[in-house]
Amino acid sequence: MSDTKPLPPRATPLQPRRRAIIVGASIGIGAAMARRLALEGYTLALLARQEEMLRGLCAEINTQFNETRAIAYAHDVTDYDSVPALLQRILSDLGGLDLFIYNAGISLPVGLKKFDFEKDHRTIETNLLGALAWLNPVAAMFQSLRSGQIVGLSSVAGERGRVGNPAYNASKAALSCYLEALRNRLSRYGVNVLTVKPGFVDTAMIKDTKGTFWVIPADQAAKDICRAIRKRRQELYTPARWRWVMFIVRNIPSVIFRRLIF
Repeated sequence: MSDTKPLPPRATPLQPRRRAIIVGASIGIGAAMARRLALEGYTLALLARQEEMLRGLCAEINTQFNETRAIAYAHDVTDYDSVPALLQRILSDLGGLDLFIYNAGISLPVGLKKFDFEKDHRTIETNLLGALAWLNPVAAMFQSLRSGQIVGLSSVAGERGRVGNPAYNASKAALSCYLEALRNRLSRYGVNVLTVKPGFVDTAMIKDTKGTFWVIPADQAAKDICRAIRKRRQELYTPARWRWVMFIVRNIPSVIFRRLIF
């Protein structure tokens, strides 16, 4: 269901308007990115399950600019069958698309000595299958148009298989690999694919997580991501120091890594 506000003004040759979809936009990095992209002149379709928060964010953005720059669409990314029709509706509402961002994700820790298929299943559904349901049709469209940008929010957690949350690690590793494959397919068509690998960001996801460090505000992560979008980068660690940390982590021998508890 879309916002009841009027549709945004259409782009014209004299007044071009960039258009973006953010899936997972109601809180955290997604909401921070929505605010920043609105400041950069984007017209936004914002998607999330938390409809009330999503509509509040759209109202905030539209009031700030005294025009419709953000439209809310209540959506659960595990409702895969609804994606094609919803994408077409959004394209009609926005008048096209220049940038697609998949930010939806959950982390459901199971503990060091437990195994929980229900939690693992929900994690894979949201973090990976929901991404595929959106990224496949968007990639096909951008390939046909020979333009566009795709951004996927992965994580440094996808760099190695850690003992604390195997399904989350696996979902992010798979998403990173899929985004790399998309990049290799689409770069020849002029489409840029950016993989974002944040460390610890001050969001609800890490609320009960122990041992966090280098925690950054969601707005700092959003700032880094928006800069990477403008520069058409292919990979981003935020903050940047994680690139070097993960280089070390990736090269720790398995016989040592399996003894670590983090």
